[in-house]
Amino acid sequence: MARRCYGAGMEGEISNADWPVFGWIDDIRPALADAVGAGRPAALATLYKVEGSAPRGPGAQMLFTPGGDGGIAASGYFSGDCIEGDVANHAAQVLADGEPRRLHYGMGSPWIDIRLRCGGALHVLVERLAPGDEAVRALLDHARARRSCTWSSDGAARAVSAEAGALLHLSEDPFRIARRYDPPRRLIVSGGDPGALAAAHLGTLARFETILVRPQGPEAPPPFPVSRYLREEPAEALARLGVDRWTAYLGATHEDHHDLGGCLAALRGGAGYVGMIGARSRAPGRRAALEAQGASGEELAGLHLSPGMPGLGKSPWEVATGIIAEIMRALNPARERA
Repeated sequence: MARRCYGAGMEGEISNADWPVFGWIDDIRPALADAVGAGRPAALATLYKVEGSAPRGPGAQMLFTPGGDGGIAASGYFSGDCIEGDVANHAAQVLADGEPRRLHYGMGSPWIDIRLRCGGALHVLVERLAPGDEAVRALLDHARARRSCTWSSDGAARAVSAEAGALLHLSEDPFRIARRYDPPRRLIVSGGDPGALAAAHLGTLARFETILVRPQGPEAPPPFPVSRYLREEPAEALARLGVDRWTAYLGATHEDHHDLGGCLAALRGGAGYVGMIGARSRAPGRRAALEAQGASGEELAGLHLSPGMPGLGKSPWEVATGIIAEIMRALNPARERA
């Protein structure tokens, strides 16, 4: 009989396993930062090799920390099948004894009672991370500074370098994996109408670091969580925050004297996505205004005017859904293979 999913009844039972929303988390660094801040160890599981078809590609990760309810708190997922619970069980053992483990699921696995519906095979490294580990602190420092870096580990010894290569590189003999980390995806939305708020809300749900900018907006924050709420001009906010290729900017105040400045700052900063909500009839005038302010043809090639996906509809949620999909595609080059 196959084991029950998500670790029920096992030593590493995942907290709140009945509703595995922990699988929504793709970036384990915030959970790791929480563990470090609390002085707790964590078990990092990295999918380092895939054979055949699988839901996640090499480089996908999960993080496990001791839960307050006696279980184990998880972030991330690998298959959506039944292996997460078994990985949690091994993670609990790694937390206890500190010995890394290399796990093999699916085709050729020694655990014939754990099946993968995709028919492939997954290979996972589980390693214990102490809160004072220098590599852990370096990884989190790079994330705070919005710098790419590479984490290298054999399960027992770890290092972080400022070089950034492939998402994951595997050396079989001797065994070692090198996993690239990029800065967290960030979405900056300017505006306060229903469309702007829908985009910011969806950005938060999609795990973007979401910043809502509303020039001279109300002092009270928006009625849903965002990373930051700013009441200044978009251009001033972007200059202070800094822009990089993992940043998306969406101008949605519908006032060109606000949004054009934000767009110009985002384009010149090399943002991965720059867009302005508005009628297509306004696009030529907006492009001409940016050219007059010194935007180059190369910079303007990255500008999305009237963004979104045709055919979804014109309600705030429909427009915002199309725009967030565009932003996801722009900020996430092909990193995984199905």
